Amino acid sequence: MSLRTAQRASLVDQVIDQLKEQITSGTWPMNAKIPTETVLAEQLGVGRNTVREAVRALTHAGLLECRQGDGTYVRATSELSGAMLRRLRQAEQLEIFEVRRALEVESARLAATRRTDEDIQRIEAALAERDQAWELDDPDFFVEADLAFHMAVAHATHNLVLIDLYEDFSAALRASITAAGTSLNKSYIPHDAIARAIAAGDASAAERAGHACMEHILIALTES
Repeated sequence: MSLRTAQRASLVDQVIDQLKEQITSGTWPMNAKIPTETVLAEQLGVGRNTVREAVRALTHAGLLECRQGDGTYVRATSELSGAMLRRLRQAEQLEIFEVRRALEVESARLAATRRTDEDIQRIEAALAERDQAWELDDPDFFVEADLAFHMAVAHATHNLVLIDLYEDFSAALRASITAAGTSLNKSYIPHDAIARAIAAGDASAAERAGHACMEHILIALTES
């Protein structure tokens, strides 16, 4: 997706809309470093001050993060996610995981009744990658792989609202886990039972497995 030369009228608003489009479309993915003010100004055909104002607005909205001496990075993929990030900075880890538990237990239950063969393959592939990340003893990789597994489960629900909500929450949760150094990497919590129950189409078993998984996580948090 290429940037378009900005037209007249409210240049700042137009630039905000175009930069936001780069983020929400995935052209600039999570944690990506965006082009410099100079480059953006040239691409958009506007002054650097206009770009600076637009970036400042998106930073305030939580979509971008300016790192002194480094550059500007994508912090969230939607304004909802940005709002969640701001709220979760003030939340306790226990509160965050209680909300995550509600989302993931219901996701597992719905996925068991709606999953397709392709969904099962994606869930099993994500589970294998999660196990691999644990074996490699790579905390950052493991956090990403763990979230990818639960995202695959969420997609298997085929509930677009739930998927969007979980994607936004995952962006906020990822930042929270990384910032906290996460105690979860100290305790391996198998997710095989969730995957098996979903593949078998057993909603009750999937719900129980999802609940058990999240209870283990909460115990790990309270004991850390």
